[in-house]
Amino acid sequence: MTVAQDSTNKQRMHPVLLTAIAMAAFAANSLLCRMALGSGSIDPASFTLIRLFSGALVLALLLRPHWRELGLTLLWPISWPSTLSLFTYMVCFSFAYLSLETGTGALLLFGAVQLTMFAVALQGGERFNRWASLGLAMAAGGLVYLVAPGVTAPEPQGAILMALAGVAWGVYSLLGRGAKDPLVATGASFITALPFAALVSVAFLADQNISYSGFGLAVASGAVASALGYVVWYAALRHLTAARAATVQLSVPALAALGGVVLLSEPLSLRLVLASTLTLGGVALVLYQRSQRAAP
Repeated sequence: MTVAQDSTNKQRMHPVLLTAIAMAAFAANSLLCRMALGSGSIDPASFTLIRLFSGALVLALLLRPHWRELGLTLLWPISWPSTLSLFTYMVCFSFAYLSLETGTGALLLFGAVQLTMFAVALQGGERFNRWASLGLAMAAGGLVYLVAPGVTAPEPQGAILMALAGVAWGVYSLLGRGAKDPLVATGASFITALPFAALVSVAFLADQNISYSGFGLAVASGAVASALGYVVWYAALRHLTAARAATVQLSVPALAALGGVVLLSEPLSLRLVLASTLTLGGVALVLYQRSQRAAP
């Protein structure tokens, strides 16, 4: 192998490694939250506040070289839609994992995010061909099957909260597409969402319960899996087409479910396997059809 070939291989591996780390971080958020709340080591309101605060702190430190340059423009004018959608995602995500298993929650979140984006695309005038429409129906059907009444169905309140979290994250992602600097926009949203998380924490003060392990899991979720995970993801996006970026995220629910089985001894039910096949397969079909139409 020549030096030039070796250099080329390293350049190709760079975005692959970044993408793999980002996907692992996104899946870790579900795993860390479930570990913390499922064990009762922290309450969901405190988990949300600590996750947001630690994430905001890390992002602020990463932006430190630009503080003088940015000044008040980091936070002003405030993007209230982005702030509120991020806050809604964070708080619903935490409360949902009081009752949902890791894989179920991750699939509901991912499915709701993708369906929200597809719905916005349809509303904006985009037309799906019959294969894309079939994929959309499969994805929606998979989520309906997942939450349908039955012995292995997830708890309804948790499922509704996670679906709301997915819609909120979908909205947040769509709003963020026009950001000039994603890191700055993310840092600003984390910081401005903090007061809302603090209000929720005060409202649930009677239920407050923070152990050392719960605190550590919340910090890991905010500082590492969220803040650093987003930074790595934005770096990876420079090397990915929109279609590839959307497609690789199909791995997140599978990684989260695997983590729940291996680390938390959660059962891998037939319902979750079938629902995942329908939902992820449907999303993949839609993404493939959209990428084919976008190709020159």
